[in-house]
Amino acid sequence: MLVVALVQIMVKPGEAVTCGQVDASLASCISYLTAGGSPSAVCCDGLKNLKTITPPTADRRAACDCVKAAAARYPNIKEDAASSLPTKCGVQMNIPISRSTNCAK
Repeated sequence: MLVVALVQIMVKPGEAVTCGQVDASLASCISYLTAGGSPSAVCCDGLKNLKTITPPTADRRAACDCVKAAAARYPNIKEDAASSLPTKCGVQMNIPISRSTNCAK
Protein backbone atom coordinates (compact mmCIF):
# COMPACT_ATOMS: atom_id res chain seq x y z
CA MET A 1 0.00 0.00 0.00
CA LEU A 2 2.87 2.36 0.75
CA VAL A 3 4.23 2.00 -2.80
CA VAL A 4 0.79 2.71 -4.25
CA ALA A 5 0.39 5.77 -2.04
CA LEU A 6 3.81 7.10 -3.00
CA VAL A 7 3.15 6.60 -6.70
CA GLN A 8 -0.19 8.36 -6.45
CA ILE A 9 1.48 11.32 -4.76
CA MET A 10 4.06 11.48 -7.57
CA VAL A 11 1.38 11.74 -10.26
CA LYS A 12 0.38 15.32 -10.88
CA PRO A 13 -2.73 16.17 -12.87
CA GLY A 14 -1.98 17.13 -16.45
CA GLU A 15 1.37 15.35 -16.58
CA ALA A 16 2.03 12.30 -18.73
CA VAL A 17 2.74 9.00 -17.05
CA THR A 18 6.41 8.04 -16.88
CA CYS A 19 8.13 4.69 -17.12
CA GLY A 20 9.27 5.20 -13.54
CA GLN A 21 5.64 5.34 -12.42
CA VAL A 22 4.75 2.26 -14.47
CA ASP A 23 7.78 0.37 -13.15
CA ALA A 24 6.92 1.32 -9.55
CA SER A 25 3.34 0.15 -10.05
CA LEU A 26 4.38 -3.25 -11.39
CA ALA A 27 7.62 -3.88 -9.46
CA SER A 28 5.90 -6.07 -6.88
CA CYS A 29 4.54 -8.28 -9.69
CA ILE A 30 7.94 -9.47 -10.94
CA SER A 31 7.95 -12.64 -8.84
CA TYR A 32 4.48 -13.58 -10.11
CA LEU A 33 5.39 -12.74 -13.70
CA THR A 34 8.54 -14.86 -13.61
CA ALA A 35 7.44 -17.77 -11.39
CA GLY A 36 3.65 -17.91 -11.83
CA GLY A 37 1.32 -18.90 -9.02
CA SER A 38 -0.89 -16.16 -7.63
CA PRO A 39 -0.13 -12.44 -7.66
CA SER A 40 0.27 -10.79 -4.26
CA ALA A 41 -2.18 -8.21 -2.96
CA VAL A 42 0.58 -5.58 -3.31
CA CYS A 43 1.02 -6.56 -6.97
CA CYS A 44 -2.72 -6.22 -7.59
CA ASP A 45 -2.76 -2.85 -5.82
CA GLY A 46 0.04 -1.72 -8.14
CA LEU A 47 -1.95 -2.85 -11.16
CA LYS A 48 -4.99 -0.95 -9.89
CA ASN A 49 -2.79 2.11 -9.45
CA LEU A 50 -1.51 1.75 -13.01
CA LYS A 51 -5.08 1.80 -14.27
CA THR A 52 -5.81 4.88 -12.15
CA ILE A 53 -2.85 6.89 -13.45
CA THR A 54 -3.44 6.10 -17.13
CA PRO A 55 -6.97 7.28 -18.02
CA PRO A 56 -6.09 9.27 -21.17
CA THR A 57 -5.29 7.29 -24.32
CA ALA A 58 -1.88 8.95 -24.62
CA ASP A 59 -0.96 7.79 -21.10
CA ARG A 60 -2.13 4.24 -21.86
CA ARG A 61 0.05 4.17 -24.98
CA ALA A 62 3.03 5.50 -23.02
CA ALA A 63 2.43 2.96 -20.25
CA CYS A 64 2.15 0.19 -22.84
CA ASP A 65 5.55 1.17 -24.25
CA CYS A 66 6.97 1.20 -20.71
CA VAL A 67 5.56 -2.27 -19.99
CA LYS A 68 7.14 -3.61 -23.18
CA ALA A 69 10.49 -2.02 -22.28
CA ALA A 70 10.32 -3.51 -18.77
CA ALA A 71 9.48 -6.94 -20.19
CA ALA A 72 12.57 -6.73 -22.37
CA ARG A 73 14.68 -6.30 -19.21
CA TYR A 74 13.19 -9.50 -17.74
CA PRO A 75 13.47 -12.19 -20.44
CA ASN A 76 12.15 -14.86 -18.07
CA ILE A 77 8.70 -13.27 -17.76
CA LYS A 78 6.05 -15.84 -18.58
CA GLU A 79 3.73 -14.52 -21.29
CA ASP A 80 0.74 -16.47 -19.92
CA ALA A 81 1.29 -15.04 -16.42
CA ALA A 82 1.53 -11.52 -17.86
CA SER A 83 -1.64 -11.83 -19.91
CA SER A 84 -3.61 -13.34 -17.00
CA LEU A 85 -2.48 -10.77 -14.39
CA PRO A 86 -5.42 -8.36 -14.81
CA THR A 87 -7.95 -11.20 -14.54
CA LYS A 88 -6.25 -12.69 -11.48
CA CYS A 89 -6.26 -9.27 -9.83
CA GLY A 90 -9.83 -8.51 -10.85
CA VAL A 91 -8.78 -5.39 -12.75
CA GLN A 92 -10.13 -4.57 -16.19
CA MET A 93 -7.14 -3.03 -17.92
CA ASN A 94 -7.03 -0.99 -21.10
CA ILE A 95 -3.32 -1.77 -21.38
CA PRO A 96 -2.43 -5.27 -22.54
CA ILE A 97 0.44 -6.75 -20.58
CA SER A 98 2.41 -8.48 -23.31
CA ARG A 99 5.73 -8.19 -25.14
CA SER A 100 4.00 -8.52 -28.48
CA THR A 101 1.38 -5.78 -28.08
CA ASN A 102 1.27 -3.03 -30.70
CA CYS A 103 1.02 -0.03 -28.38
CA ALA A 104 -0.02 2.30 -31.21
CA LYS A 105 -3.39 0.54 -31.54
